[in-house]
Amino acid sequence: MSEQSPQPSAPSPAAWLVRLLALIAGILFIALLTALLPPGSALAVLLLDHHAAPPPNSPFLYPLTIQNLMHLLLFAGFGELTVRWQALRYEAALMSAHLLPEDPRVVLQSHDLPAIRAQVAGRHDGERGLLPGLIDLCILQFQSSRSVDQVVSVLNSSLELSAHRLDLQYAMLRYLVWVIPTIGFIGTVIGIALALNLIDPNAGAQPLGEIAKALGVSFYTTLVALIESAILVLLLNLVQTREERLLNQAGHYTLVNLVNRLYAGH
Repeated sequence: MSEQSPQPSAPSPAAWLVRLLALIAGILFIALLTALLPPGSALAVLLLDHHAAPPPNSPFLYPLTIQNLMHLLLFAGFGELTVRWQALRYEAALMSAHLLPEDPRVVLQSHDLPAIRAQVAGRHDGERGLLPGLIDLCILQFQSSRSVDQVVSVLNSSLELSAHRLDLQYAMLRYLVWVIPTIGFIGTVIGIALALNLIDPNAGAQPLGEIAKALGVSFYTTLVALIESAILVLLLNLVQTREERLLNQAGHYTLVNLVNRLYAGH
């Protein structure tokens, strides 16, 4: 291979820093909504549970509300998605780096493999660099066994393990997708309980208007939670599908341009 392979993009910020910045962005988002929406307005009550005067018997004092907690969890999800997107971009750059000879007439023999290993060295670790890792593993297996069948077996096993590892990396996002609507339902149950507390069994006339209003507000947490959960589910599926497609492309690229071209000789 005579042409120089392009290097992947510069290393991304550490995952913990991305997650921290996402939480800070969530706090700024809440602060911005607080500044823009007058307390007691319809949007302020819906999005922030920010009333002009604290509701009677409410355990939540602004800004410590269910809605604000869900906003922070939403931005935590955005942070996780950003981490996965950065990993996806790195893997996509490696797929475009032409790490293997792609001329269909090329046959790879043992003396060709050290140069390929040297090219992929340092581009993969336990978490990133799927394609270089596959190439390195297949070359090592071929150098030790001289068997293409064993290389294919190792490639398949590595792809299965990579798919499982990829699925585990979305565990936190799946939890956030679940916990946001759960917290919304909890907020609704608390709101209904507070609304029912307005009923005075000893009073002749009940404040039906206040009870109805309190019941309506109690469902806001569920509404906001379902919308935010739907946003996260959409983005999660888009990013995960792209990562799984890259995994399949890496396996196919390695099979076509390395495994199928290996020649053990005599």
